[in-house]
Amino acid sequence: MARKSNAETAANPGRLKQIALTYKMTRKADPKVGLIVAGVGIVTFGVFLAIGFLIDHPVYLGILGFLVAFLAMAIVFGRRAERAAFGQMEGQPGAAAAVLDNVGRGWTTTPAIAMTRQQDIVHRAVGKAGVVLIAEGNPNRVKPLLANEKKKMARIMPDVPVHDFIVGTGEGEVPLKKVRTTLLKLPRVLTGPQITAVNDKLRAMGDLMSNMPLPKGPMPKGMKMPRGGKMR
Repeated sequence: MARKSNAETAANPGRLKQIALTYKMTRKADPKVGLIVAGVGIVTFGVFLAIGFLIDHPVYLGILGFLVAFLAMAIVFGRRAERAAFGQMEGQPGAAAAVLDNVGRGWTTTPAIAMTRQQDIVHRAVGKAGVVLIAEGNPNRVKPLLANEKKKMARIMPDVPVHDFIVGTGEGEVPLKKVRTTLLKLPRVLTGPQITAVNDKLRAMGDLMSNMPLPKGPMPKGMKMPRGGKMR
């Protein structure tokens, strides 16, 4: 019990520090986040307290209002922090890979299976929907990359559905913040064993970046391909 208590005590400062860091980062992109979150909490608590006085139970409704207000503040802050994070990542090479890395269980993602010298990138995700190719960069440059990867998929596994889309804000493109929901909305057609078989085939086939370790998250702007790697 003592060890568990010590571990929880040590973990709490870490969580508080993370929340404070998230708030600072969010405030840079959203200066009014503090006022908005505080306003949501005050209004929510005030409504519950007012109802408590009307029904002659201000203490009970006050306690309930405090809990609901805290929950509402957490939800609003989380959404605005997420929006600010996507806004900062938007347009950076490798941003889609960071989103795919947190898409959830049931998906196997492989970043940068194809790339141009201008850092236009194609990533791949495999799940119950089949194979999904996600491209980011200049549409005119990534479309040939997507076409090549789709041909490759059709050649080695013709019975597996292959989806593709380009991340961006242009017509027909998927915004970065909607990448995860777009994947999760795709129809589920593969079983667990079929997904394993697809991943095994893809691993055996190999990828452009298989011998190059990639950092998680957006790719550094000064990053260059090694001489041994092939460029498209």
